[in-house]
Amino acid sequence: MPEPQPVSGDTHLALARDSLRDLLDDHRVPSAVRATLADEYQQLQLLLEKIEHGHIHIAVFGRVSVGKSALLNALLGEVRFSTSPLHGETTRAAHAQWQEYDAGGVFLIDTPGINEVAGEAREQLAHDVASRSDLVMFVVDGDITESELKALRQVKGVAQRLVLVLNKIDRYSRDERQLLLTTLRQRTEGLIRPQDILTVAAQPAERIVILVDADGNETETRRCPAPDVGALRERIWDILKAEGKTMAALNAGLFAGRFSDRLTHEIIAIRRELAEKVVRNYCLVKGVAVALNPIPVADILAAVATDAAMVVHLSRVYGLPISRGEAGSLLKTIFTQLVFLMGTVWSMNLLAAALKGVSMGLSTVVTAGAQGAVAWYGTYVVGKAAEQYFARGKSWGEGGPKRVVREILDSLDRDSLLAQARDDILARLKPLL
Repeated sequence: MPEPQPVSGDTHLALARDSLRDLLDDHRVPSAVRATLADEYQQLQLLLEKIEHGHIHIAVFGRVSVGKSALLNALLGEVRFSTSPLHGETTRAAHAQWQEYDAGGVFLIDTPGINEVAGEAREQLAHDVASRSDLVMFVVDGDITESELKALRQVKGVAQRLVLVLNKIDRYSRDERQLLLTTLRQRTEGLIRPQDILTVAAQPAERIVILVDADGNETETRRCPAPDVGALRERIWDILKAEGKTMAALNAGLFAGRFSDRLTHEIIAIRRELAEKVVRNYCLVKGVAVALNPIPVADILAAVATDAAMVVHLSRVYGLPISRGEAGSLLKTIFTQLVFLMGTVWSMNLLAAALKGVSMGLSTVVTAGAQGAVAWYGTYVVGKAAEQYFARGKSWGEGGPKRVVREILDSLDRDSLLAQARDDILARLKPLL
């Protein structure tokens, strides 16, 4: 039997591209959810376009003034990013295409400093860029601080591949460089591979040079040495050649996974909000109907019919439509648990119904309101139980319906709900009685 062949980077990219397209083209997503996640959908579209064009994104992160922009300029071989000494010069992500070797599809991305003023917005920007980048260069200019280490862990959580760059190495002696490298490897153990910790001098400081002419005359001048980024450049190219396509695919997959989680969360939230409105509407309908109906048996029949309609409506909210017969079976299951757990409430229901038939005048309105409030409350519990059933994919879960109904009853403030229900019902009843 032939051994399975390893999956190529092209195959990974094709799978990632299909996943992104499926997310973008899923017409089952409610329009309200698409509106809420408009920014995420835009990022998803940009990521798909990135993969379709075969682009690789390399982002740089670090504190203010560690030389992030200077490092990118040194790699590019030209000044494309601002290197102002003022803090906060880089206020948004900027990018430039790396025109070197076969790097037509490689883009370098600059980001604001992680310790900028108004840092929350900029840290979010950094997070967004990192989540879409295939390789991240985290830049320091000395021993890594606790705040940098915290930021490094955060970036590691969203970035697919990470390289730690020690910049301004020209400021240190040979022994100091070695000590810094050893310390960085120790502090980032488990976060960064030792071979992915590199030193650079992106913008070496000016040096005083003494020139001596043929007559022995000395002239003092200042010169800026050329940037020293060769080792980093070679390491980046080694990583891209070996892992570039796979990194891009995995990064897209991670982003798609996070997007799917957010999408699911928003859909659930919207469904819960809509389900709450549906349940309360049926509660009021049932409460008013029961309060207006003086015949106890008819009250109960009306209650069952209203609850069945509510259950069918809820099933559609959760995209799991059921028949009237299935709704009846579901109600029977819930009612069984309610009778077991709420026997006294149902006794109140029957007693209030009997009193309503013989009461006159204002007492009729008050008693009817109480009767309707109990019916309102019962429908609310039924609705919440049915909602849990549909939210779990038409399943009660491990604890069964008894546990679900008990947890709902324990979580509700019965007195408050009954008071609210009574007020709502009486407001509807007074013009009619």
